[in-house]
Amino acid sequence: MNVANTPDIFYPSQEVIDQANVSDYEAMYKYSVEDREGFWAEQAETLSWFKKWDTVLDESNAPFYKWFDGGQINIVHNAIDRHLENANRNKMAIIWEGENGQKRNFSYNGLNREVCQFANVLKSMGVEKGDVVTIYMPQIPELVFAMLACAKIGAVHSVVYGGFSTEALASRIDAAHSRVLITADGGWRRGKQIDLKSIADDAMKRSPSIEVCICVKNNELDVEMEPSRDFWLHDLKALPIAGSTCETEPTEAEDPLFILYTSGTTGQPKGMVHTHGGYAVYTSTTHRMAFDIKPQDRWWCAADPGWITGHSYIVYGPLINGATIMLYEGAPNYPYPNRWWQIIENYGINILYTSPTAIRGLMRFGERWPKKHDLSSLRLLGSVGEPINPEAWKWYHSVIGNGKCPIIDTWWQTETGGFMICPLPVTPLKPGSATKPFFGNEITIVNDDGVEVAANEEGKLMINNPWPGMARTVYKDAQRYKDLYWAEVDGKWRYLAGDSAKKDDDGYIWVIGRIDEVLKVSGYRLGTSEVESALVSHPSVTEAAAVGLPHELKGNAIHTYVILKDGVVADNKLALELKAHVGAEMGKIAMPEAVEFVDSLPKTRSGKIMRRVLKARALGQDEGDLSTLEE
Repeated sequence: MNVANTPDIFYPSQEVIDQANVSDYEAMYKYSVEDREGFWAEQAETLSWFKKWDTVLDESNAPFYKWFDGGQINIVHNAIDRHLENANRNKMAIIWEGENGQKRNFSYNGLNREVCQFANVLKSMGVEKGDVVTIYMPQIPELVFAMLACAKIGAVHSVVYGGFSTEALASRIDAAHSRVLITADGGWRRGKQIDLKSIADDAMKRSPSIEVCICVKNNELDVEMEPSRDFWLHDLKALPIAGSTCETEPTEAEDPLFILYTSGTTGQPKGMVHTHGGYAVYTSTTHRMAFDIKPQDRWWCAADPGWITGHSYIVYGPLINGATIMLYEGAPNYPYPNRWWQIIENYGINILYTSPTAIRGLMRFGERWPKKHDLSSLRLLGSVGEPINPEAWKWYHSVIGNGKCPIIDTWWQTETGGFMICPLPVTPLKPGSATKPFFGNEITIVNDDGVEVAANEEGKLMINNPWPGMARTVYKDAQRYKDLYWAEVDGKWRYLAGDSAKKDDDGYIWVIGRIDEVLKVSGYRLGTSEVESALVSHPSVTEAAAVGLPHELKGNAIHTYVILKDGVVADNKLALELKAHVGAEMGKIAMPEAVEFVDSLPKTRSGKIMRRVLKARALGQDEGDLSTLEE
């Protein structure tokens, strides 16, 4: 395809098109929605099943759908066991680097040995099929081994991100009624040791259900070990109980694989339940097709396994597809802003999948750091977590991708299990748009009455169909699941994503942000991300956040918080210039009432700006649950 790029559309090269696993999106998409069950059955056939399913999709108790019901599978049988019977056996599965330069590598054969030993240890501690095991660890290989070991024996894992507070960990242990906790003595962040075991100890004092704590020695911290409860993993692995072989437990397709707690702006964290069968099919298919996975690829999803991004696209999807995974414990700019670019060069990474927050944070340091390194191994880039500002997209594309790497901008949620809207490498790209639905998904933008809105008109993002990777319920609260996510429209159940979006004339979807992050100013609806993108398009700005504060006349007035690029001086003149810039980009109605210069923004550990915290601070209100706050 010899089509020139424009400021608004970036076309794939002929080389990308020629090498693509899926070259015709429109034809495949048409097939996938006209024969949804046939399409997903075809994808499920690429996996190994102990027993084939009776029905592809059971809609008899909608919206509590079942996929591949009657089938028997185990996700670990597909992520590890089947690779031991082919050329992948000795292929590198995990490349791990620690912040202080430690390095460990595991082939698929080596990964199997580690997971089998861990699984045997869990069984020796009384863990049985269906038990919920809580995992609270830094980003080290043992976190992946622990997840896979639970799945292998049919136990259910509940991973709590290793940066969470005592309160957050204790509440998630209690909600899951876990008897076993897996943790580590500590982790590393920006050169400092994080004492995880002490946090775990405090949480266990509040969580009487914990009877066993298995601890990994990652640092050399002096930690307390309660003799009747706490065990070092390395001591347990040295015992005869931890043999290097362990049979993988067949599980029903609808058996729970994991619980992952996600918090909204209000209410208690929700334990989303995902299952072995549909989740395995969906994560592996989305990963393989959207990122055009090749056997030789070295894949780096620079998230943490503690989040859904890490579950789906560090651990399960890539391992099912036999990829080589990069895993890094540490900050992206420690000790210098070239750490990620150094890793890409050193290990020959082919695909980088990260968040707009990380991109903007590294963009702040300019082009000279990435240009110190050979990034030519990269063939694809990806974005996840929130809508990406067009300016950040263009920097990522031109500076990191050297203008040749398509950006796979993905929209999805903890609840969806995998990508719902994303391009393929062959898709013409519009910076800031996640483009079109992934196969099998029909998505509409509707008004408050559930009626589809016109092109370029903003509304609520609605998914019109079930999909295999969907969460099946909220743990122990089915009614909450139904009430929060589903609405019956024209006799059919539709999934309400909670996001505001619009479709343009080409059918490209532009996700604007959470519905509670859409501002009404003098009767006009403005997305916070739109205001933020306008600010970031100014050459002095690297990152921005916008919130609406009550205003007597306008209803809401826009207050913004801005992080400037290195070397830019903050003063009143620049603040006025930025207000005028937003007015010029979006119209005077969007001009901020205030521009405040800051050094940092409150973010979750998955990189999302916590705008409600900024708003609460500005109004002098209670900031609420801060368990997901990065600092």
